[in-house]
Amino acid sequence: MPSSHPQSVAVNAALEVIGDVEPRIATAIAAELTDQRASLKLIASENYASPAVLLAMGNWLSDKYAEGTVGHRFYAGCRNVDTVEGIAAEHARALFGAEHAYVQPHSGIDANLVAFWAVLAQRVEAPALTGVGVRHVDKLGDEDWQALRHELGNQRMLGMSLDAGGHLTHGARSNISGKLFDLYSYGTDPATGLIDYDALRRTAHEVEPLIILGGYSAYPRKVDFRVLREIADEVGATLMVDMAHFAGLVASGQFSGDFDPVRHAHIVTTTTHKSLRGPRGGMVLCDAELAPYVDRGCPMVLGGPMPHVMAAKAVALAEARRPEFRDYGARVLANAAAIAEGLSRRGATLVTGGTDNHLVLIDVGGYGLTGRQAEQALLDAGIVTNRNSIPSDPNGPWYTSGIRIGTPALTTRGLTTDDMDRIAELIHTVLDATEPGTADDGTRSPARYRLDPALAEKVATQAGELLAGYPLYPDVVLG
Repeated sequence: MPSSHPQSVAVNAALEVIGDVEPRIATAIAAELTDQRASLKLIASENYASPAVLLAMGNWLSDKYAEGTVGHRFYAGCRNVDTVEGIAAEHARALFGAEHAYVQPHSGIDANLVAFWAVLAQRVEAPALTGVGVRHVDKLGDEDWQALRHELGNQRMLGMSLDAGGHLTHGARSNISGKLFDLYSYGTDPATGLIDYDALRRTAHEVEPLIILGGYSAYPRKVDFRVLREIADEVGATLMVDMAHFAGLVASGQFSGDFDPVRHAHIVTTTTHKSLRGPRGGMVLCDAELAPYVDRGCPMVLGGPMPHVMAAKAVALAEARRPEFRDYGARVLANAAAIAEGLSRRGATLVTGGTDNHLVLIDVGGYGLTGRQAEQALLDAGIVTNRNSIPSDPNGPWYTSGIRIGTPALTTRGLTTDDMDRIAELIHTVLDATEPGTADDGTRSPARYRLDPALAEKVATQAGELLAGYPLYPDVVLG
């Protein structure tokens, strides 16, 4: 008999309505819940949103166009969208202590593009760039843009290199950010794997960038944003921070003082999922001086806002303001430290030797494997991770030499530090038993591997037994 819990009733009713139109989609949605319940999810960028957040996305707000900002829409009938966006921004400002919040971006890259163009637009309108005779970027004509194109196209950005732990949107050549700016990169100390702030400062003084970009995708340590702001001020740069990965640690108060980017940066971007546990989307926080430029995100960069997702952001941000979210952030850090210690004790090589945030980066070269081989072998054993480059990676960005793991999702399920040690044992068991495979011509293959299926099945069973004690969405019973 189906559960009478409101969450079960809501989910089953939704699946029934969907199934009446396209049953294959309803089946796939149900199957995804089943798969996620059975997966030992260690992907650092994934989490589990609450049923309240998920349900906030499935409603009539999805039907509304709302280009513009609160009170200044290009479409009529946006009263309720204004309410939703206003509440989401209100929660964001209060949660992070920001002067301004823009909650419309559809993703992290959208948020970064809004920030990039806001900084560029501010620069165009600055008194130093009045040679074209136009001060307001929205009023620039074709000839004005032609005169400014060289200036805009050669603005310099200094961001963390991809192999040191930066993100594709921080200036990778394959991304629009690497084409929009004249890019320079900073990395880490080869001996420690830590950011070399002295080297970063020297590069900044040589380059004199418009933007210094902080934040990371695979750097397992805190970043001193106070120092980054000092460097930015010394060279007249705008300090931008992408905190998509660790926003939940900022929101929960675990990253404070020098490690709180909102306190030090001119402009901060983030996703709203990952460690923040919201819907897939983006957000920009900034100083009041940048707010008018950020609010031009639509139509400068974005298409129409998605009001239903902004509603879900508002719910997630409200959840993050509750006392229990502070405890969640502390447990994320404790679990990451525990799994790092467990791996190190078993002989695994960790980039920087450990972690003080939510993620751990394993150098699987010590097991004689590529990241691609390790990722697939772990997946065979029911452990979901992702391969990732390490500093000066000999295998490049596709096959890689690293495995990135993170604790936000499993912490949401309730797993503890003792459980992390058990997971470290399972990871080590699989990697230690995996052997590199060979290509058809007998040469070593960076993708193929050999793992005893019986061992993979045994580990998957143990992972399942561990997860059985921490049911996912326990109040949701399908059927």
